[in-house]
Amino acid sequence: MKLLLLISLLLVQTVVFSQEETQPSISDAISDCAGASNILQPGSYSLQFTSKGGAIKDLAAYPSLSNVQEKNSLWCSFIAPYNGRFTLTADATMGPLQMIIFENETKDICEDIYKGKAEIRRLILSKDQHVGLDLVTSDNTLYPIDMIAGKHIMLCFLNIPKEKPTLELHVAFEPTDGEMKEPGQGENSKIVDLRKQPSDPALNILIRDVETGNPVLANLAITGIKDIQALYSGSDFYISVDRSGKIQLKIDAEGYFFVDREEPVSANSDNEIVVWMEPLGEGKSMQIDEIEFIPGSSEFLSTSETKLRRLKDFLALNSAVKVEIQGHVHASGENTFAGQKLSEARAKRVVNYLVENGIDKSRLTSVGLGNTKPIYPDAKFAYEEQANRRVEVKVL
Repeated sequence: MKLLLLISLLLVQTVVFSQEETQPSISDAISDCAGASNILQPGSYSLQFTSKGGAIKDLAAYPSLSNVQEKNSLWCSFIAPYNGRFTLTADATMGPLQMIIFENETKDICEDIYKGKAEIRRLILSKDQHVGLDLVTSDNTLYPIDMIAGKHIMLCFLNIPKEKPTLELHVAFEPTDGEMKEPGQGENSKIVDLRKQPSDPALNILIRDVETGNPVLANLAITGIKDIQALYSGSDFYISVDRSGKIQLKIDAEGYFFVDREEPVSANSDNEIVVWMEPLGEGKSMQIDEIEFIPGSSEFLSTSETKLRRLKDFLALNSAVKVEIQGHVHASGENTFAGQKLSEARAKRVVNYLVENGIDKSRLTSVGLGNTKPIYPDAKFAYEEQANRRVEVKVL
C-alpha cells in the first residue's frame, strides 16, 4: 500500500547523562536509551537495527551484563496507561536476538539505567531469532510483566554487529483490574470518565475517524496542566478541570497519522474537543506546522525540536516506509538559485538528522523545491510566510 504523508517538522535533542561522565551527552539514536522509540499503543511494529551500538555505553553500570555486547542495539519505551499485563513477541530476520527489559526507579528511566538503578525485569540471552513474554514459557520466552498505571519500562534488543536485520515486534497489554470497554460500545470505542461526579462539568475529548465519524481507540497524552497531565487510552474522555490554561495533546492510534495540538480549556466548565484522525491510505496526506530555521540557513532553531523526534519514531516503528524529504523556502517572484540551494540544504539537514539517529539512509531521499510550490503564493502575513518556509515529507 502506498502512503502519502506531508509533514512539517520539529527537531528534538534529548539531553542525557553518560555513565562515565557528569557532563550531559546528546543522543537521539534509536540504538541508545535516550533515543528509544516510544510505543504508545499495543500493536504490531516493524523496526530495523542500525548495525551500531549507539553513542553511549548504556549498560556499563551493570556488572551482570559485562558479557553482553552492545554493538548493535535497538531501544523501545513503553509506559503503562493503566494497570495491566505486558506481553510481547519479537522476531528478527537474523539472529541471535537478545532482550533486556528495565523498569524505572525515578521519572527518568534512562538516567536510572546509566546509574545502575533501574531494575532488570527480564533478561533473555537467546541463541535464536525469537524472544517473547508469555504465560507459556520456554528457553527464549519468559513470563509477562505486571505493571501499574504510569510504570515505565525500557526494552533493549541486541543483534549481530554490523548487520541491519528487521525486528517484527508485537506488543499486547491487557488490563488486570477489570478495566474493559463499556457494554454496548464498539470495538474501537472506550469511555474514560474521570469526573468526580457524573453531572460535573468536564473537558470532553472525542477521538474520531475523519472519514466515517466513528470512534477511534487511541493513546492520548495530555501536558500543560499538572492536575490532568497523564497518558490515557480510549476514544471518549471526560476529565474534570479545576484550573484554566492551555493543554498540549498528543494522540496516537494504530492505522492513523499522529496528531499534536494545543488547546485552551476553562476551569469548572464544559469544554469539548473533537480530534479528527486521518487513516493511513493511498494518496492520504498530513501537514504539521512549526518547523523553524535560522533565517537564510539550514540550521534548525531550538524551537524546532519535538516533531522530528516524532517522525523518527514513526520511521523506526515502520521500517518498510521510505520517505522523500522536500525542502521549501519563502521568496517573492521567480525561483532563484540561492533559494533553490537553500531548500536543498534544508531537506538534506533533515535527512542527516534521521540517519545520524538510526534511520537507514537507503529509506531516505531529499529534494529542494525552492519557492516553486508555496502554500500562500501572495503571502501578506508572517504566518503565511512561515507556512511557505517549510519541510515536507512524502511517505511511499
